[in-house]
Amino acid sequence: MTKNHDLQQRRDAAFARGLGNQLPVYVERARNAELWDVEGRRYIDFAGGIAVLNTGHVHPKVQAAVAKQLEAFSHTCLMITPYAVAVELAEKLNRLAPGPTPKKSIFVTTGAEAVENTIKIARAHTGRSAVIAFGGGFHGRTFMAMALTGKVAPYKAGFGPFPAEVYHAPFPIAYHGVSVQQSLDALEHIFKYDVEPARVAAIIVEPVMGEGGFYIAPPEFLQALRKLCDQHGIVLVIDEIQTGFARTGRMFAIEHAGIEPDLMTMAKSLAGGFPLAAVVGKAHIMDAPNPGGLGGTYAGSPIACAAALAVLEVIEEEKLCERAVALGELMVGSLRSLQREIPAIGEVRNLGAMVAMELVKNADPHQPDADLTKALTKRAAERGLVLLSCGLYGNVIRFLVPLTASDAIVREGLGIVAESLRELTGATAKAAVNA
Repeated sequence: MTKNHDLQQRRDAAFARGLGNQLPVYVERARNAELWDVEGRRYIDFAGGIAVLNTGHVHPKVQAAVAKQLEAFSHTCLMITPYAVAVELAEKLNRLAPGPTPKKSIFVTTGAEAVENTIKIARAHTGRSAVIAFGGGFHGRTFMAMALTGKVAPYKAGFGPFPAEVYHAPFPIAYHGVSVQQSLDALEHIFKYDVEPARVAAIIVEPVMGEGGFYIAPPEFLQALRKLCDQHGIVLVIDEIQTGFARTGRMFAIEHAGIEPDLMTMAKSLAGGFPLAAVVGKAHIMDAPNPGGLGGTYAGSPIACAAALAVLEVIEEEKLCERAVALGELMVGSLRSLQREIPAIGEVRNLGAMVAMELVKNADPHQPDADLTKALTKRAAERGLVLLSCGLYGNVIRFLVPLTASDAIVREGLGIVAESLRELTGATAKAAVNA
């Protein structure tokens, strides 16, 4: 039998050390919200491939769509000899994107590529060069995406210099004492101290900060950004790579704020595990670049497009937006009960099924407990649960369980979280909590 240990040794010898590796667990098969490793051990998946598997592992409808497409062809290049499945997907995404303005799309392969292309499009549309992003935000590992990302370690360390004219404002995080007004004031300071608004092409923001800690942008903040961009002719880019496709209880998280983006990035759960990303935006802005200025050899793979069309059908048929709300309530209820027992849980927050638990020392938001967070992910894995951490200080557990997971599976996973935390913190279970 192949062993995890043996594969880990081979991996360490074969891959560059810059490629992360959270768990020495090598998957052999997966279904819905469960994984089995090469040694036959079962795991509950609360990571979802980092928000890629809202429809779960190997959804039958997605699998069938991919198999059908493979019987026809696997690649011709969308820019050379296009195909109907890509056109149909673009039409559907254009209809789904929030707001009344006519939309157009492009397809690329990764989320970082989508981010890069939003900046190209915004610059072509405005004739301006500067871009504003937010501290703690994550937008990818390519060079412009790294410049936009508001976190040095591990994403930017040793890779500079980065593209010029990228500025960062603080993201509003009430738990850490940063108000909406303070964030907006910081933007005005950037306009006073660093770059005039007439030179800013775009402002890019995540409606829920993903890698940065699952902090939710208040609707009034996003509405104020919309007003600010309208005032100065700036393109508002909403990064929905991690938040999109029913995760937050809406098709896109920006819908909670009731505003229309100029451009949106989409990836991750768009195609149910197949590499596909998109930029969808107002048609007159999307059309700014000249023909040939956008694209990619693998962009809009017919296999990925077929998968994405199936994903959209699953979201509608299985009512995954509604399911995200119910899952979020289930998870938050359990975690907040645990919070009353374990002071190390500083805050539990969510938007739909995008759920976070922040771990701190002495119940103090200013004392992040990265060691406990790391220990929890390790102990949970030993008990058969895959967890992800995130945050500027590595002290946030983010829950990205597939929206197709059963309540029973979710409760089993939450039980592992509780057992592991009690063990690590020395807390005694309370009968009332377990009742």
